[in-house]
Amino acid sequence: MAIAIFLLTLTLVIWQPRGLGIGFSAFGGALLALATGVVTLQDVPTVWALVWNATFTLVALVIISLLLDEAGFFQWLALLIARIGAGRGRLLFSLVILLGALVTALLTNNGTALIWTPTVMEMLLLLGFSSRATLAFLFATGFIADATSSPLIVSNLVNIISADYFQISFLRYALVMVPVNFIAIAISLAVLWFYFERDIPQHYDLARLPPPDTTIRDPLVCQWSLPILGLLLIGDFVTAPLSIPVSAIAFISALVMLALAGRWFHQDKTSVIDIRKVLRQAPWQVILFSLGMYLVVMGLHNQGIAVLIVGD
Repeated sequence: MAIAIFLLTLTLVIWQPRGLGIGFSAFGGALLALATGVVTLQDVPTVWALVWNATFTLVALVIISLLLDEAGFFQWLALLIARIGAGRGRLLFSLVILLGALVTALLTNNGTALIWTPTVMEMLLLLGFSSRATLAFLFATGFIADATSSPLIVSNLVNIISADYFQISFLRYALVMVPVNFIAIAISLAVLWFYFERDIPQHYDLARLPPPDTTIRDPLVCQWSLPILGLLLIGDFVTAPLSIPVSAIAFISALVMLALAGRWFHQDKTSVIDIRKVLRQAPWQVILFSLGMYLVVMGLHNQGIAVLIVGD
């Protein structure tokens, strides 16, 4: 029964019938597991204790990413690295990968997949790249989002869950995983270069691109973006010894960004960014998904299947 519920839930998460989304699909599987006794109500607080910090951190960081995207920050960043690339296609390829790794480190691999990848595609369309060249850039961007999502606890939802479970501090995690991530970047870059070298154009025409500053829709948010991201990173390191969860720092940063975007401190000024739209786009269903999916997996553990898999 536990295996059947797991497979059914996984199918619903991938299929998402009638627009249920991953959250309701996973939560439906959890309710089925509860109804059949595969898991009990006592398992719910246990699972919630494991996933709440990671889940709310992800939501907060995606909100920050969406605000930066609406402000034009990522478009500005893409055009800026295109200028730095100085018309050399292979240099641009490397810069896109390195920027993708940086975005992943600070704003999770979901931020890279959802925000940075479409931004890169917009830039490639403006440059008139061929379909093969576009595929090379997009594959590299998506690949680097997962391959380099290990440097910080906040870089991946699973990192947070693992660090919380094993009580690994933010600093300790970074000291071990940042060097590992640099190796992952180097190897990924080498492999991607080797595979896509023939598809990357030698040169591109910078005249096809608008000036970077013209893409900025909210100068105030863009002006404060780097300081806020810097303080977010510093805050994670500073508050770690105080046992303050990373989700708290992420949500404070998101609230500051929302206050800037919504001009909450200047009631006489109209906001440029539609805050309601951003909040609607935030991945709230991930809360249901995390709780539901981990309850279904807990069912496998309760029935001894997890122990059987690891061979203990």
